[in-house]
Amino acid sequence: MLTCDFNVKLHTVQLDCSYKRSIRTLLCTFLIAPLVLTPASAFSSPSSNEQAPANLPLVEELIRFNDIPWGTAFLDKNTLLVSLKRGKLAKVDLKSRKAQFIEGLPSIINIGQGGLLDVAVYKEENALTEATSPWVYLTYSTTTPKSLTTALGRAKLNKDQLVNWETLFVADTGSDSTVHFGSRIAFDNDGHVYISVGDRGIRNNAQNLSSHAGSTIRLKLDGSVPKDNPFYHSENAKAEIWSYGHRNPQGLFYDRTTQRLWSNEHGPRGGDEINVIKKGGNYGWPTVSYGKEYWSLKSVGEGTWKEGVLDAKKEFTPSIAPSDLIVYRGEMFSEWNGDVISTALALRHINRLKFDSQDNVAEEKRYLRDLNERFRSIIQAPDSSLIVTTDSGKLLRLTR
Repeated sequence: MLTCDFNVKLHTVQLDCSYKRSIRTLLCTFLIAPLVLTPASAFSSPSSNEQAPANLPLVEELIRFNDIPWGTAFLDKNTLLVSLKRGKLAKVDLKSRKAQFIEGLPSIINIGQGGLLDVAVYKEENALTEATSPWVYLTYSTTTPKSLTTALGRAKLNKDQLVNWETLFVADTGSDSTVHFGSRIAFDNDGHVYISVGDRGIRNNAQNLSSHAGSTIRLKLDGSVPKDNPFYHSENAKAEIWSYGHRNPQGLFYDRTTQRLWSNEHGPRGGDEINVIKKGGNYGWPTVSYGKEYWSLKSVGEGTWKEGVLDAKKEFTPSIAPSDLIVYRGEMFSEWNGDVISTALALRHINRLKFDSQDNVAEEKRYLRDLNERFRSIIQAPDSSLIVTTDSGKLLRLTR
């Protein structure tokens, strides 16, 4: 088992809340270049830092990977699981700054935007205690006889080994494209697991209910299909689909306080969206979009509104390329309670939105732009601090 130790110093920076937008045209869809792991370790030591004003959040660099840390999940208040895109799962002790690889993963295809994607931990009543043996859920790209696709599986964690692996769901997308796999995982209060699946590069499949592409999937925790899913009794639709009309949703979060499922997704050239996901909802892609074609100034689809299509709660033009989101509920940043916080890849910041009672955006702030990092994932820690990851491999903690 690989074990790594680090001597890490506090990294603090001044956060940029500017509304100034980049004048460059940035593409939301891209192929992620593979990163080379060093022979001795999957990690490297972080650098030293500077001091930030006391009234602004502090950014502490905890550990650095030579890979893209795609998703994170807490096992307990001091232990974090981190999924690495190239197909490894790390367990990080946040006190000692030590990390170990977890064995027992399924076969994972690291290609284009695919790889080991999200990781989530389910415990009864969401209890983060060491006494319970958790289910570890993973989404990842894999192959079928006809396609590359997104899959969901789970296993028990026994020390540093995944055991009793179960493949719960393999999306039927019919695509060999290397883009738009999604995928995030969320749990609701009623024993369901949700995952997001991208359109897999075939736009019209997002409006085709006989394909899982471009949809939010809802399952029971064991992978079986709930009978109250909106298309369960539809002959020509996939029973697992909860919502559809999505392009590439890489953020998914269930707010237990309001019992609402939030998602964000990449638009093409403009038109990134934040949505509240509703049962049977059609979110429009590619018929309805704020985005433009990559090769011209032509708008995608028929316009920005159509009867029967649910409106986004927020759209971003130019694209920020949102890759994860949470609804913050904590004491450390008490003024952020109930705000939607997204990571942004293209415009390289943490995006915070405050909504009013009518779900209109009342305030938008952008943080960490001075770091010039592609921010990949975000999670709220048990102490109400925030853990974010970057495509350069960094695991950062945001505190006051």
